[in-house]
Amino acid sequence: LCESSVITDQRASRLSPEAQPSQAILAAQRRGEDVETSKKWAAGQNKQHSITKNTAKLDRETEELHHDRVTLEVGKVIQQGRQSKGLTQKDLATKINEKPQVIADYESGRAIPNNQVLGKIERAIGLKLRGKDIGKPIEKGPRAK
Repeated sequence: LCESSVITDQRASRLSPEAQPSQAILAAQRRGEDVETSKKWAAGQNKQHSITKNTAKLDRETEELHHDRVTLEVGKVIQQGRQSKGLTQKDLATKINEKPQVIADYESGRAIPNNQVLGKIERAIGLKLRGKDIGKPIEKGPRAK
């Protein structure tokens, strides 16, 4: 007796990685299920400073749905301190290891305050940018060891 057997290709269909999730989403929508999608933010990019406020908390908040921005007073102090040292925005950015756009955002009041960045700018221009003495020179006291 001779038995014949048929071997079929049992591998799954090779869809592009982008097509698989979208097909799953479409199938779930056809079934009438709730579908929630969200984009990855800054995936694959070298984003150094993320927004420190909890965005989920911000979503739940009902009154003010925005992040606090740097005040124009702080922006003007940064600009004046930078110009008094004879630095361009690019020079200051290079000095504190940031992008020139970060300095531009802080000076124009568009930036969301980040204590690390503010501290670096304070040390570079020698003026206080946080607290009640904004614009006053930083006193250099003896450093503790």
